[in-house]
Amino acid sequence: MTVLTLHATGPEAPAEAWERYVLPARWPQWAPQITGVSVPVDRLAAGVRGRVHGPLGVRLPFLVETVDEAARQWSWTVSAGPVRLHLLHWVSAAPDGGSTTGLRVSGPAPVVLGYAPLARLAIGRLVHPLR
Repeated sequence: MTVLTLHATGPEAPAEAWERYVLPARWPQWAPQITGVSVPVDRLAAGVRGRVHGPLGVRLPFLVETVDEAARQWSWTVSAGPVRLHLLHWVSAAPDGGSTTGLRVSGPAPVVLGYAPLARLAIGRLVHPLR
């Protein structure tokens, strides 16, 4: 099991960055590895199950484990057959304005390390104005 923690800071307000996380319909706007999301709710909540869509028709099931609106933190597990990735996300105010987001990914080393470049790109886009 490998655990990797990433951070990104940008000018976007913490409230806006948080909304981009908790509204799955918005994920494709900032996460280039996500082309869509099938989920039965508009806003994330603990216990929600869905599928995240990626390139080449990939559809991976997920389970939202926790959502803490006050702390702006949430976690989920994404599955690909027997492989499981656990992801913990959070947003906080940056010291000089804007927001900082963090992501802690845990799972098999090759998967975590292979996912890291896409995750870095996505969380960087999360805290910057969308084009």
